[in-house]
Amino acid sequence: MRELCVAVVGATGAVGREMIRVLDEGRIPVGKLVPVASERSAGRTVSFAGREVPVMRIDEGDFPRWTEGVDLALFSAGAEVSRRYGPLAAGAGAVVIDNSSAFRMEKGVPLVVPEVNANAALDRPRGIIANPNCSTIQLVVALKPLHDVAGLGRVVVSTYQAISGAGARAVAEMEDQARDWASGRPPIARVLPYPILFNLLFHDVKEGSDTEEETKLVRETRRILGLEDLKITATCVRVPVQVGHSEAVNVEFLRPISAAQARAALAAAPGIQVLDDPGERRYPLPRDIAGTDAVYVGRVREDPSAPGALNLWVVADNLRKGAALNAVQIARFLLDQGSL
Repeated sequence: MRELCVAVVGATGAVGREMIRVLDEGRIPVGKLVPVASERSAGRTVSFAGREVPVMRIDEGDFPRWTEGVDLALFSAGAEVSRRYGPLAAGAGAVVIDNSSAFRMEKGVPLVVPEVNANAALDRPRGIIANPNCSTIQLVVALKPLHDVAGLGRVVVSTYQAISGAGARAVAEMEDQARDWASGRPPIARVLPYPILFNLLFHDVKEGSDTEEETKLVRETRRILGLEDLKITATCVRVPVQVGHSEAVNVEFLRPISAAQARAALAAAPGIQVLDDPGERRYPLPRDIAGTDAVYVGRVREDPSAPGALNLWVVADNLRKGAALNAVQIARFLLDQGSL
């Protein structure tokens, strides 16, 4: 298998750094890494394959030099950057896998979670593949095997999203707030609208409407599962956890399914680990699963208020499976199919 030239755009951000760590684990053969970031990161390096690699400026020159010879470009620098430079990288011959919201609902750009709809990545007329939202990824991985068995009727999901989903600056802000609290000073919010320490926050709320995060979760889930009429509603909450998104999911089905049948289907599905023994206090916790690859499901139980419905607790590392790992898994699938 040939070695690839891989660019990571947004290489110094939280997800970009995680992408480089995942690449350094040898998931795909990388002959050359091209880390790319904004002017703020000028002069910085990233560690890869035992050496320090200098970061290239994304906006250097009329046509970005960093695209030359790149086979695969992994983007995690925000929607504005992706819209501007993603098509340029694709036009230069790279397969672009974009982690932002820029292309997720656009025609000609597949929205892919390998455990659910890997083959969609093979049809990419614009040379771009979209990585879903972090909370969407773990949700659809858990829903797919259940849908295959019993059919999804209605899904109600409440998310408990780690602060790292808001970026490295938000993580640093929470750490600063913890130090301030320990020193008797009031916590100050600069990145987020309110202090996150000992608190819960919503994403940007507009009166009488879903937040953008909630809308993304609904629309992306329908698209990935191929269920455009799926009844699904979401409430998304930011919690003071560093890494690991958690979701409380209530599912109504079209055909009967017991909790035991659901556990068996989940345990047999790719990318899922079932941790479900409440009597022994075994259920997924974000602190325990940070740095791991799987989507963890526990507290699978029947809903007594709605016959045939089930409750689930779904947890995954939002930086790995929720972003970096999912993108690299797409690239691995393309390589295995001879499509990269």
